[in-house]
Amino acid sequence: MSQSPDTIRADIARTRAELGLPVDATAETLPAETNTAASAARHAGEAIHDAPATAKTKAQGNPLAAGLIAFGAGLLAASLIPASAKETEAASALKEKAQPLMTEATDAAKQVVEDLKEPAGEAVDSVKQTATDSAQTVKDEGTHAASDLQDKARGAKDNVQGSSS
Repeated sequence: MSQSPDTIRADIARTRAELGLPVDATAETLPAETNTAASAARHAGEAIHDAPATAKTKAQGNPLAAGLIAFGAGLLAASLIPASAKETEAASALKEKAQPLMTEATDAAKQVVEDLKEPAGEAVDSVKQTATDSAQTVKDEGTHAASDLQDKARGAKDNVQGSSS
């Protein structure tokens, strides 16, 4: 059963209202110009300051909406605050210090692969030989069992023919 576009729109509007998504309120509180990080951070700070009260009233009885609002507020705050020069410098220094470790780890991994090639090849050969031996054993036991079965069948035939005469 398909729904009309008007019904779908009405459902979306009702769901937005129930979840308390402040789409219009957010659009109104955003500044017209966000040219500087300071302006954006100030507005984010105001939004974060008001967020608990807004979230509480909008999400009463709906923990999913509360979680989404909190996540959105955190994401907004994180995106508006640029990395500081110290953080950028620390990340760069960490990357430089980690480079020798990365090289060492790569070399160690290559050595491990090289060291395992021969034992792995031997293990594969061993498995192949074991499989071949097992197949031969099964074949031999099958042949022996078939021979035994034929002998028992002949004995049963002779027994039946002997008792009927």
